[in-house]
Amino acid sequence: MKLHTGKLFWPSTLPVVAEYPVLDCDLHCEVLIVGGGVSGALCAHLLAERGIDAILVERDRIAEGSTMASTGLLQYASDKTLASLIRTFGEEPAVHFYRLSQTALERLKEISNRLEGSARLTERSSLYLASSEQDVKALREECVTLQRFGLPAIWWSAADLEERFPFRYPGAIYAGGDAEMNPYAFVHGLVQKAAQLGVRIFERSNMNGSERTEGGRILCRCGKGRVTARHVIWATGYETQQFKKESGAHLRASYVTVTEPSASLNDWFERCLIWETARPYLYMRTTTDGRIIAGGLDELLPGGKLPEGREIRQCERLLTEIHRRFPDQEGLTARFGWGAVFGESRDGLPFIGPHPNYPNFYFLEGYGGNGTVCSMIAAEMIVDELTGIRREDMAMFSLMRSSKPKPVPARLQ
Repeated sequence: MKLHTGKLFWPSTLPVVAEYPVLDCDLHCEVLIVGGGVSGALCAHLLAERGIDAILVERDRIAEGSTMASTGLLQYASDKTLASLIRTFGEEPAVHFYRLSQTALERLKEISNRLEGSARLTERSSLYLASSEQDVKALREECVTLQRFGLPAIWWSAADLEERFPFRYPGAIYAGGDAEMNPYAFVHGLVQKAAQLGVRIFERSNMNGSERTEGGRILCRCGKGRVTARHVIWATGYETQQFKKESGAHLRASYVTVTEPSASLNDWFERCLIWETARPYLYMRTTTDGRIIAGGLDELLPGGKLPEGREIRQCERLLTEIHRRFPDQEGLTARFGWGAVFGESRDGLPFIGPHPNYPNFYFLEGYGGNGTVCSMIAAEMIVDELTGIRREDMAMFSLMRSSKPKPVPARLQ
């Protein structure tokens, strides 16, 4: 599956990256990780920290799949509001998911602090705008709901926004504790750290089949060699849908533009992350060198494939949206732009855990706009299970789940 098209920004920020060999022999390990994006890198890092013998194989190059097309906004809030999730699933599972997301974001910050340079996260606040007067009531309800459960949220009126920004909106939630990242640098830093801790890394080593051995292990054909493992973590993101479709998941096209560096971003309060209630929605952030990244305008994948060239028109629209909100940036031009495959689940939750048709496999599918945070949740859950720590709350993210997640065990709330 072609995951992105157009001119990508992140590789230009890290022109020299580590290279890893092709797997060309027979190896053994406890855990084989398939996929060298943010999900696989997090699993590799956590397994290495716990002293588990692991191998990671990537079909192409590390961090060059969906990770390279990510916009790197990290927020504890989901695309589906907490109030909406409570109405769908009930209070216990909905609040537990939001608290898991908040904890996962803090873990990502901790992990990044062990990395160097551009691999580190930058802490930011988030501004969630009511796109119209009709959206104010629901967004205020969300703010009250978040506050009721001790989650970061402050209500800003239209006057509050006008004091801080050059645009006008009828209201917004302002929340601290979120972050932005260079996803390409983060994954490369994480994989290098995992390699230093003993994880064996292989690029251009596609997994092209597996079978069970007499001893109950899994023999996987990877690259030009084979890996025999006790467990396999499948961390290939949206491409997983090509061989194991989830009935509650669907893929869309999303678009991103990145500007030239701005002369000044003084009219952007605290350089916070910006998103809004309109759907298809728009989101914006800045970069360390003063660029503006805008993304969104999600749409169906025509024929199930990412359309070539469609990103040109969509990125022009995104640049217009930047100028509309920040008139002082009207002379700012776009330097990069791309389209990418984006996955969502119908209920707003990721898919995490085993599947009855694939014994000893664990799947990590962080679908939704908060994919990196969900990947952190999933990596910790799966690695806990593999190291003897029961995660009964994994059931709410089951690949075989119904529309109602199972209640969260009291000791895990």
